[in-house]
Amino acid sequence: MASIKELSLQPERLVGGHRLCGGCGASIAVRQVLLGARDTEVVVGCATGCLEVSTTALPYTSWDTSFIHNAFENAAATITGVEAAYKGLKAAGKIAKDKEIKFVAFGGDGGTYDIGFQALSGALERGHDFVYVCYDNGAYMNTGIQRSSATPIHAWATTSEVGKVIPGKPQKRKDLTSIVAAHHIPYVAQASVGNWKDLVDKAEKAFAADGPAFLNVLAPCPRGWRYESAQTVEIARMAFRSKFWPLFEVANGVWTMKEVKEKELIPVVDFLKVQGRFKHLFKPEAAPLLEEIQKDVDEYYAYIQRMCAASAQ
Repeated sequence: MASIKELSLQPERLVGGHRLCGGCGASIAVRQVLLGARDTEVVVGCATGCLEVSTTALPYTSWDTSFIHNAFENAAATITGVEAAYKGLKAAGKIAKDKEIKFVAFGGDGGTYDIGFQALSGALERGHDFVYVCYDNGAYMNTGIQRSSATPIHAWATTSEVGKVIPGKPQKRKDLTSIVAAHHIPYVAQASVGNWKDLVDKAEKAFAADGPAFLNVLAPCPRGWRYESAQTVEIARMAFRSKFWPLFEVANGVWTMKEVKEKELIPVVDFLKVQGRFKHLFKPEAAPLLEEIQKDVDEYYAYIQRMCAASAQ
């Protein structure tokens, strides 16, 4: 894997001047992921969402690479179509056989967990050589902080309001990373902008994979999560330290994870209380909901541990 010095010499492919919010986790995720491509030429596909609308305000662009804007639901279909054309042009001798180009699609959780999942699943099943990156900020942030299937249970969202009847979103978040791993593709990983070296290393593995690769990257959102913009990276670290967001990978069917060190472990309540979307849980009558969330977090972490132990046998 690349050293810090090597990474510092890599060209920036998402440059300044975009209109993303201060502290946006998506921009951090993109810069770190694209470092994993090293010096290879990259074609980027991007689903409609915060990342796309804020980086490509006509006539300007913040992308110093080939870039394709896709609809909300078809980033995976579009980028794999380009990848297929690239292979066809190589076979026809119109692109030099030694010319290497990588293909990557970025989509938020709304465009990945939900309305883009069909296109993603189909692209994975067909076996295209590309990387799909979900920048997971836990809601449809671009259109008004509506809940998605990535929104955590009991979190506030504009379509999962907090009241006497319902204390935020009533459903558990979808485990998309495990669902993608069930497609048995060469490389799948869950990462976070709070653990940059882990993310860059996983991105490098994803770009090097022979076939489809998927990265699910936790990318906190100051506007939707209700915290000060300077806290983004620290909150992402807290997600890992509380076991809320385990960091693991599935490489050719083998599961491994980055365990939380005992001295770094914090209760999930510490992660929740710094976010305004969970403030309703800190009333005395909501104590059982906090216990439920801690139980869910512990059970999911134990599930990942079991998957890692089973694949090591």
